Amino acid sequence: MRPTAKDLAEAAGLSLATVDRVLNERPNVSPKAAKKVAEAIERIGFIRNPAAVALARNKTYRFRFVVPASGDQYLDELISRVGEAKEALRAESTDVEAAQIPMSDPHHVAKYLSAIDCEAVDGVAVMAPESPQVRDALMRLVERGVKVVQFLSGQERMQSADYVGVDNFAAGATAGKIAGRFIGARPGKIMVVAETMMALDSIQRRLGFDSIINAQFPHLQSLPSLETYADEKRAGLVIGRTLHHNPDTVAVYVLSSEARVPLTAVWNAQGGRPLTVVAHERTPFSEQALIDERIDAVIAQDPGHAVRSALRIMRARSDHREPLASQERIRIEVLLKENLQVE
Repeated sequence: MRPTAKDLAEAAGLSLATVDRVLNERPNVSPKAAKKVAEAIERIGFIRNPAAVALARNKTYRFRFVVPASGDQYLDELISRVGEAKEALRAESTDVEAAQIPMSDPHHVAKYLSAIDCEAVDGVAVMAPESPQVRDALMRLVERGVKVVQFLSGQERMQSADYVGVDNFAAGATAGKIAGRFIGARPGKIMVVAETMMALDSIQRRLGFDSIINAQFPHLQSLPSLETYADEKRAGLVIGRTLHHNPDTVAVYVLSSEARVPLTAVWNAQGGRPLTVVAHERTPFSEQALIDERIDAVIAQDPGHAVRSALRIMRARSDHREPLASQERIRIEVLLKENLQVE
């Protein structure tokens, strides 16, 4: 049987009340008593019950998702899943909130993160473009004791915070393999569209995509990335011009999470030419486009799984436990019209 607090008290030679104060980090505990408890924990293999500790402390976990202020259907889906988690975890003494802030200026993002009160927030899951300013602000949060999760978009060379999301290089490589197979033997160009190439996930997806196209499909040429900045007018202009000047374009790869704006521009400008289309993330728009066969494949990650995973990781870190890595691995899903299950 697993050792109890009573067994621990006997092994440490202390009263149960003293052991309780040590385990629950209450005041008026001598360093000598704390050392005895720590040694006894190692000796008898005592495992703390985080739920019991939280109950004893009357602790409420406070977690925040920091996401972009503007977006489209995929962002709406993420915020909806955060709302579901908020309601589901209310009975477990866990407060969950979403804060939407502008992400275009890394200095503004860093200022917001620096202002987070570490006494009022236990953990943050941050979905922000990669930049030195944001990375430094996240590292300062970690140093102040806040549990940080890089949510769907990470920061380069930041090992001190957890990451939740797919392997974006692998996701891009998957898109490249699917696009090449769908195109077949036709030679031509592939138009690659992103909301911004400032985001590390966009860079990694582009690298993964190119690695497959260049190595396995030498008859295809990937064009330089187009950036729409989520602006419909800009998207229509740059995509229309690219298709006009590259009449041998045979495919479109949208590597950002929001495909509605760029693909609407593509369809308005493509005329009668057939195009293979691969995009990311499941949204009402991409679902309908799969059904209508205007998109050939969608590379997706489950937003609900991502939100729940971020919360489990923040909770585990708050309880000084290691998260269960196999449970938090986000799968790359490939959606086709044939396997799409519409709810």
